[in-house]
Amino acid sequence: MDITPFLNRNLDIPLYQQLYRYFKENMHQGRIQKGMKLPSKRLLASQLSISQTTVERAYEQLAAEGYIVSKPRSGWFADYHDSDFAYRKMPSASLIKEKAQENKQWIDFHYGNVDSSYFPFSAWRKSMVNSLDQYGHELYRPGNDLGEFELRTLIAEYLYQSRGVHCIPEQVIIGAGNPILLQILCQVFEPNISIGYEDPGYPRARKIFEANRMNILPIPVDDEGICIQKIKEQQPNLVYVTPSHQFTLGTIMTINRRIQLLKWAAENQSFIIEDDYDGEFRYTGQPVPSLQGLDQHNRVIYMGTFSKSLLPSLRISYMILPSPLLKKGHDITSLYKQTVSCHSQLTLAEFIKNGEWQKHINRMRKLYRKKRAILLEAVQSELGKHVRIRGENSGLRILLDVYLPFSEKELIEKAKEHGVKIYPVSLSYKNNPPTKTVSLGFAGVSEFNIREGIKKLKAAWKI
Repeated sequence: MDITPFLNRNLDIPLYQQLYRYFKENMHQGRIQKGMKLPSKRLLASQLSISQTTVERAYEQLAAEGYIVSKPRSGWFADYHDSDFAYRKMPSASLIKEKAQENKQWIDFHYGNVDSSYFPFSAWRKSMVNSLDQYGHELYRPGNDLGEFELRTLIAEYLYQSRGVHCIPEQVIIGAGNPILLQILCQVFEPNISIGYEDPGYPRARKIFEANRMNILPIPVDDEGICIQKIKEQQPNLVYVTPSHQFTLGTIMTINRRIQLLKWAAENQSFIIEDDYDGEFRYTGQPVPSLQGLDQHNRVIYMGTFSKSLLPSLRISYMILPSPLLKKGHDITSLYKQTVSCHSQLTLAEFIKNGEWQKHINRMRKLYRKKRAILLEAVQSELGKHVRIRGENSGLRILLDVYLPFSEKELIEKAKEHGVKIYPVSLSYKNNPPTKTVSLGFAGVSEFNIREGIKKLKAAWKI
């Protein structure tokens, strides 16, 4: 059989996914029989004028799902046939339904997803190889407790240029995601201290503070940010804020409110945790300086991550400690050794040094700006006066206040019945949660599916 798939470069579907679907469908339809040898990656890439990486990603996905198998020094072979499953015990009706739900092609507006099809795998692989060549001899030793010095230095430089953060590498601690760093931070402080927490706020962070027996003080948020008067009334030892893109409302803390918050922290010898979880993505106006960059009294702990800008699976985040917390912070961090592999850190360092990081960020800003515009246009044209959009000026999601006779739970269930996943906002609230507001993340949804998803919401909600 001559295997010459047609790949449409005008579709939003990545080429490797088109290739993957082609082979999968041909196996199911019997055109590619079990045992048939597939073209080599080099040959297929040459025939289709695509990169070997694209072919490799398609083959790896097929192999992971059991459709093909690699034989040493022989190549790739089809390993699937419907008859292989003919004599297996029939699953229960509930299991069939569950599997059908799993296999359904959802349009998933989950906030945590990113567009992985634009991840520069070739550049990342090159950085990985270069880091092995340059630092290979160092991979035999345990990593630095705080994180690899090369990466911490580059993070300090990047944050100064992009966010106005002032720090030296010794203040930077690298960890496998913000939850790990928050866990370390909780142990830097005494048990049972009080923490002012934005309400609404990031639920996972709140649960980590609760698990560490901190006294949570919900502080309301208005259009300018966290309410200073309420902070003064409660007088917490710590305050956790998301000023660049308030989680959940999406507002941006004003410069006036930032100065007031810093003044309060200095006067009361309290600390501020500034979680800048998606600060790279802002779509209107000039960037507002980070709290840490404005701080003159060493009261701000700054946190950031590469999960939203690269891939969540890389699990690389960082925390900048102010000088009064360095000794205790280093002592606690040393108990955890290092939670991110040396090689991953040095690969990222090489990726940043080569300029690939900045190219990728610029590319993703442009892409997400376009997706955001498509989403806003679709919502306005399809849902119109029945919804109000919030939090659209930065970040990777929007909120919809829905003016229909359905609860938050009903809105989500009706959307699911039409193949669309949207998410609740009420979980972010400690007090007075909204009854009919939902969250739509757009980064991991194709442009076509953004439009289709909103059309399906219109049908689901009978607008």
